[in-house]
Amino acid sequence: MPQEELSEFVKAQATELRVPGAAVGVLLEGHETYASHGVTSLSNPLPVDERTLFHLASVSKTFTATALMRLVAEGKVGLDAPVRTYVPELELADERAAASITVLNLLNHTSGLDWNLIDDGEGDRSLAGLVAKLPRLPLIAPPGARASYSQAGYNLAGRIVEKVTGLPFEQAMAVLVLEPVGLVDTVYGLSEVMVRKFAVGYNRGDDGELRPARPWAAFREGARGDNPGGGLASSVSDLLRWARFQLGDGGGVLPGSELRRMREQTVELRASTLGNGVGICWFLRDLDGLSGIGHGGSSNGQFAELLIVPERNFAVVSLANAGPGGYPFNQSVVRWTLEHYLGVVEKTAVAAPYDEARAEPVVGRYEIGAMNLDIATDGARLTLAVGIKPEIRRASDEEMPPNYPAAEIGFVPGDQDEYIVTEGGLKGQRGYFSRDADGVITGVDLAGRLFNRVAEGS
Repeated sequence: MPQEELSEFVKAQATELRVPGAAVGVLLEGHETYASHGVTSLSNPLPVDERTLFHLASVSKTFTATALMRLVAEGKVGLDAPVRTYVPELELADERAAASITVLNLLNHTSGLDWNLIDDGEGDRSLAGLVAKLPRLPLIAPPGARASYSQAGYNLAGRIVEKVTGLPFEQAMAVLVLEPVGLVDTVYGLSEVMVRKFAVGYNRGDDGELRPARPWAAFREGARGDNPGGGLASSVSDLLRWARFQLGDGGGVLPGSELRRMREQTVELRASTLGNGVGICWFLRDLDGLSGIGHGGSSNGQFAELLIVPERNFAVVSLANAGPGGYPFNQSVVRWTLEHYLGVVEKTAVAAPYDEARAEPVVGRYEIGAMNLDIATDGARLTLAVGIKPEIRRASDEEMPPNYPAAEIGFVPGDQDEYIVTEGGLKGQRGYFSRDADGVITGVDLAGRLFNRVAEGS
């Protein structure tokens, strides 16, 4: 595939979705192709290139998991060992959960921990401080009962890295993974970001104008508690190097058998855009008979996507610096490269026509610790809106990402209570509604997270 065709597609999509700066990289059978568009900043523009840093957000988890797997390979950590083996001070809202939660539960999102604690800006903002606050975090299920995406779980995994190595998390990551793999532009913290070319994030306001996202991603002074789950910044060129490492024999850093072990399914996912299952961190995707592993990330005005197809020695990275257009931009890049480089056309779910009898029972408010999710109907269509709780916005002294306004959703044909978002910034996201033993709707899954129902619609 000529580089010019990739560049033309990237430019067209970024222009249509109003993304000021984007960088894309493709690896196929050892050959790398790059395409960049736009500028790092609208007010102080520099051209984006393959070494421009973007915030990786949750793609950071793939690095944390790989570091832990190195400790597993060295016999210093056991996947099935209770977390308290390494973090004996761990307390949770439920003592049985605190005693039984394992390292693997953290790495495959079956810990039962809610999505995350919202940083109130007070007290100790380190990983040790985060662990001390975990008794405040709701539990959504017993450990091992089901998958539900948890940032807090990965931050707790980062504390294991600290305790086992005796090093601050960021230093441990440099020693275990970043330096041995040769990732010179994959860094934690503003002090490292600011000496490199980096992309400013943007959010589109109600008036349609793009405004700089502040703070820059998740990089707040002294706030290290989210680094394991989402604190890295990196470039397309470094992420393709990361993909090469994941596709290789471990390069003396980690046995190839352990890398392959990370791709083996440990828990199934239902009706999820993330994939069909979870390995060790990686989301597993069936790509028309090929097996893909991937991870995405989103933060304040920045979006990242990494997909690897080991059977074809293929990887694609897409980074974008604007919301809400960054997410659909990255998804379109992944679809286009799969089709044009591998001949794989992903099948997309189609929503059934509106059915009031199915719509009415799911109407209501659902929540996780930080967000509300509202399902509503006007008698002609069903909509989903999700956003940060107003009281959390009011209490914060920092800008937070904008909410996703009401967008139409439709049930997927069948009787499995599955749905797909058909418009807006979450277009293409799939999920499902859960019921209790009496058949009453009790929750909704979106982006791998369980939102529990707190109020029915009127």
